[in-house]
Amino acid sequence: MERPAWAPRSIDISVPSVSRIYDYYLGGSHNFEVDRQAARRAMEFMPGLPKITQANRAFMRRAVRYAAGRGITQFLDIGSGIPAFGNVHEVARAAVPGARVVYVDHDPVAVAHSQAVLEGDEDADVVAADLRKPREILSSPQVGQLLDLERPVALLLVAILHFVEDEDDPYAAVAELSAALAPGSLLVLTHASYEGIPLPPRRAEGAVDVYKDIRNPLIMRSRDEIARFFEGYDMVEPGLVPMPHWRPETAPEDEDPYAFSGFAGVGRTP
Repeated sequence: MERPAWAPRSIDISVPSVSRIYDYYLGGSHNFEVDRQAARRAMEFMPGLPKITQANRAFMRRAVRYAAGRGITQFLDIGSGIPAFGNVHEVARAAVPGARVVYVDHDPVAVAHSQAVLEGDEDADVVAADLRKPREILSSPQVGQLLDLERPVALLLVAILHFVEDEDDPYAAVAELSAALAPGSLLVLTHASYEGIPLPPRRAEGAVDVYKDIRNPLIMRSRDEIARFFEGYDMVEPGLVPMPHWRPETAPEDEDPYAFSGFAGVGRTP
């Protein structure tokens, strides 16, 4: 397999990546054939996966606008993935010029492309780090230089927690990040679930098994399990709901049925 010029030399292009699979679902071009093969296998069981990723992005944009409309000018986006149209810094600055954003991802392709997109941008940067190690994120030079943790921050965990297994204690990771946030900060979160998928669970499990096969298990949690991530937060109306129902800008009944797979919510620190 020929290595594209944009692919960092340090990555193994024969191994699929969830960031690059996500990029493929969104119609991006920074993915390899091995990623496309895994995505197509998953779509054989769950053909609406691209619609789910689009619903995630649409929710993220609405939540960022919500945060900016309430005076938040700092954003920490963990599991940010490969840059696509309508990134957090673009959406935030359309509402609040000068908004500061730190992106975090552990995928080298996502980090490399974020660095390219943000070159020369003094108010945004990217950290190569893992959600499972919150201290490394919080102590990074990028966070130290760009974010004032004594003021409210919007913490984005969009479509990332379902890739953290229970043995890695995602609840503890979110709690540690939350403890570092000032009062009035927001937690913006989406998470995959069997609830809402317009398929029999057994068929949906076929797509989940594809992620298990590529050693990036997709952990489907219940609504109650997802709600636990918001402990210590006051939920913003309408609470933890399917993505199209969170402060929609278009009629939810017009959405594709797959867009209702999983849950989205925003919480505010008291």
